[in-house]
Amino acid sequence: MKTGLTEFDAVVAVARLGSFRAAATELGMSPSALSHAVAALETRIGARLFNRTTRSVSPTDAGEQFIARIAPALSEIGGAIERINSHRDTPTGTLRINTSAGAARMILTPLILEYLRRYPDMNLVLVTEGRLVDVVGQGFDAGIRLAEIVPQDMIAVPIGPRQRMLVVGSPDYFERHSRPKVPEDLLHQRCIRARLASGAIWHWEFERGGEAVAIDVPGSLTLDEMTLMIEAALAGAGLAYLSEWSVAGHIAAGRLVAVLEDWTPAFPGLCLYYPGRRHVPAGLRVLIDLIRDVNAGQWRMQGQ
Repeated sequence: MKTGLTEFDAVVAVARLGSFRAAATELGMSPSALSHAVAALETRIGARLFNRTTRSVSPTDAGEQFIARIAPALSEIGGAIERINSHRDTPTGTLRINTSAGAARMILTPLILEYLRRYPDMNLVLVTEGRLVDVVGQGFDAGIRLAEIVPQDMIAVPIGPRQRMLVVGSPDYFERHSRPKVPEDLLHQRCIRARLASGAIWHWEFERGGEAVAIDVPGSLTLDEMTLMIEAALAGAGLAYLSEWSVAGHIAAGRLVAVLEDWTPAFPGLCLYYPGRRHVPAGLRVLIDLIRDVNAGQWRMQGQ
């Protein structure tokens, strides 16, 4: 949390993130304003705090000593402000959450927009990345990911219903190709392959009656973004393996057809996760309360 001590907040953020630009984004400042704040502090104390090159930023020896002394104090000040904030009728401040693009689409309307409607004094920054990041090290208050990949040292709060994957194709595709009956039949189909954030090609995973199968599906088209895969499947380019939530609307409208449904059981869905600590920021605490309210209601399972 920002303490209002702009120059000190800037120095600690730059040291933690190793980037003036990333620190500026976290603090809601322009890169030039943040650079000027750090330079002004360096001038005032008469010491250079960072070694700067075109490729990297690192604290000087003096900077490391300075940051080691002020960071705990800033954390205490931020905590004190948060505790005061927790007594307000409506919390205020900025909540930063890291998630995936697919998860963001799922939670935007029922959760994020509802959060901002209920708490108009809060600012919410939602950053989407394919890769799993260190939410603490990168300055986020929380993350939202599938339950199975949430780090074990985090507190996890389930969001929404269980999910499942579906193999889908267009009616036009199935006019030209047979429908697979078992996962191995995919080896003789045209598939839309998925590239993971790591660069690896995702092997489609199936399970039935205790038997698990992972298929490296063939296909001439490889994509790394869900909406592109949906568009390609709608156009008849091949079979795609996508979350039921993302394609439910297309299936209901007859634009896509699901196959191998008996091989794709449901699995735990999304979770909000955050580091365990005695004091949870007010903005995060009310988001957790909202998640529980939304879970008790009805989640829309209709894809776009």
